[in-house]
Amino acid sequence: MNLSSAQSRRGGVALAAMLLSALLAVFATTAQAQQPSPETVIRQSVDSLMGELDGKKDYYANHEDELAALVDDNMADVADFRYIGASVMGRYFRAATPEQRSRFVNVFRKTLIDTYAKGLVTFDYQTLNVKANDDAGRYEDQESVAMDVVSTSGETYPVSFTLRESNGEWKVINVIVNGINLGLTFRNQFDQAMRDNNRDIDAVINGWAPEVGTDELEQGGDS
Repeated sequence: MNLSSAQSRRGGVALAAMLLSALLAVFATTAQAQQPSPETVIRQSVDSLMGELDGKKDYYANHEDELAALVDDNMADVADFRYIGASVMGRYFRAATPEQRSRFVNVFRKTLIDTYAKGLVTFDYQTLNVKANDDAGRYEDQESVAMDVVSTSGETYPVSFTLRESNGEWKVINVIVNGINLGLTFRNQFDQAMRDNNRDIDAVINGWAPEVGTDELEQGGDS
């Protein structure tokens, strides 16, 4: 093979590599552009759930199982329950077995769904307004989305969702309602339960019953 042929072939390989890199960059940019923003994730979730509840609050108040299933289905797409569960367990997460971790996530998810569902039919709200996202999170892979819950009496209750990007998707990992940090509140309750039960993780999981009432959320806090 003469020098000009070798150079030509190397040039062709380089050109192909450049074209492949450019093509992959286009695909990556397109995928990123198609990925819903944190604000869109929250807005779509809220709109979907409110659409299902519109005109049916009395029905769901008397059919709690159906409401819980509806809320669970809605939150499954937007909440990272495994991440939240690990955060709530805090320093006890590493000491827990994989089975205990999974069991707590399932128990935590059920109690959270039941609490959320109850609030939807007992709290007298008028509108839920998801606000434009202009607040970055503490880390590069996190962002916050704000929402105002306006009651029929005109009171406004601020809500802030913290979302984390994982595997190309934005998932909720914490919520602050009217100044009350739910993630921190649950973590403190888990820690207290561990101390009350002599660090028996199974006992804490079996008796898990987080206490954050609607009245407390309405009054707000500085957590």
